Amino acid sequence: MMDVKGTIISALPKHIREQFGKEGMQRWLNAITPQARAIFTSNIDEGGWYPLKTALIEPFANLAQLFYNWDLKKAAWEFGRFSAESRFKGMALIMAKLGSLNLFVSKAGDYLLSCYRPCAVEVPENADKKALVRITHFPEMDKSTEFRIAGWMQRGLEINGCKNVQVEILKSLVNLDRYTEYRLTWE
Repeated sequence: MMDVKGTIISALPKHIREQFGKEGMQRWLNAITPQARAIFTSNIDEGGWYPLKTALIEPFANLAQLFYNWDLKKAAWEFGRFSAESRFKGMALIMAKLGSLNLFVSKAGDYLLSCYRPCAVEVPENADKKALVRITHFPEMDKSTEFRIAGWMQRGLEINGCKNVQVEILKSLVNLDRYTEYRLTWE
C-alpha cells in the first residue's frame, strides 16, 4: 500500500474550489467515497501521510468524471500544474530559483520522494535544455498520477524561467514497462 503526503491532498480541494466554486466542491464531496469524504472534510495534516488510493486516486477519478468528461489526462495535468504553483511560493520559490536549472531537475526526484512512499526516482540524463526522469518504483502507479507528475514538472520548469516546456511520457509502469520515464525539453 502506498501513501501520499498531506500537502498533495490539501491542494486538491483548493484546486476544485478555485476552478469550480463552492457548488462544484459540494458536488465533488457528494461523489467521493465516505472514506475520502472523511479526509477532505477534516483538517488535513499537510505533514501527515494518507492512503494514496483512498485519498487521491479514487477522488481524482470523481473529479475527472464530474468536471472533465472523463478526460483524466487534462484533469491530472492541470492539477499537477496547480500543485507546482502551490508548492513554489514565497521562500520555496526563491530557493527553487537560486540553484541551476539542472539542480532543480535533479531535486524533482527528491520532491517526489517526499510526497509519495514508497517510491524511487532517478534522473539518468540532465543536460542543457533536456532531461530524463524515471520513476523506477511506485507500486500503485496509475495514469492520473503519471499525468499529475508530468504537469507538475512542466509548471515547475516554467516557474524557473523555461519557455516552451514539453513533457512526454515515454514509458509507463501502468503499461507494464519497468519504469515510468519522462522526457523534458525546454528553451
